[in-house]
Amino acid sequence: MEPRGGETVSSRVAKIERKTAETEVALELNLDGTGQANVATGVGFLDHMLTLLARHGLFDLTVRAQGDVHVDFHHTVEDVGICLGRAIRDALGDKRGLTRYGSLALPMEETLMTTAVDLSGRAWLVVQVRFPTEKIGAFDTELVETFWQAVAANGLFNLHFVLHHGSNSHHIAESMWKGFARALRQAVAIDPRERDVPSSKGTLSG
Repeated sequence: MEPRGGETVSSRVAKIERKTAETEVALELNLDGTGQANVATGVGFLDHMLTLLARHGLFDLTVRAQGDVHVDFHHTVEDVGICLGRAIRDALGDKRGLTRYGSLALPMEETLMTTAVDLSGRAWLVVQVRFPTEKIGAFDTELVETFWQAVAANGLFNLHFVLHHGSNSHHIAESMWKGFARALRQAVAIDPRERDVPSSKGTLSG
């Protein structure tokens, strides 16, 4: 895979840098890590969720972001999602030997969330999730879908969330990040029986 401007790729590690008039983000992802997170985005709830993602996916994740959080958290949350999606896509390389699919029904106290991922090379997001509150602390719950839309669109994969039941907004959001981490961990795993790209088309590039 040829790197684009501001991006370098080595093995299953990717580094993304994005700078706009609203935000500046530097993100590094190792798909074959040990669950180490070093995250500072200026958005405390997002830092917490990204740390969970690294730990449950066994990814190593470093994120540094500066944004116009004095306006609101939208630009920072979206741009971190963009960078994470690009990092996943680039770290996967040609996708040879991948398991490709991952899914999990994750319980978290009163909440049950199913998350499913297909590293298909095509972007699609389905979020069948309703939050009982508009905020989790200072974090707008509408930004949860904003984040995942950015991740799926830039990662070029199918991502589905289905909430079966739940009454606590924090638990619902947390189950999405943990569920994604676990589902992606399955999907990016190397299948020792898979000698090629896991598709009858012979490609997962779109």
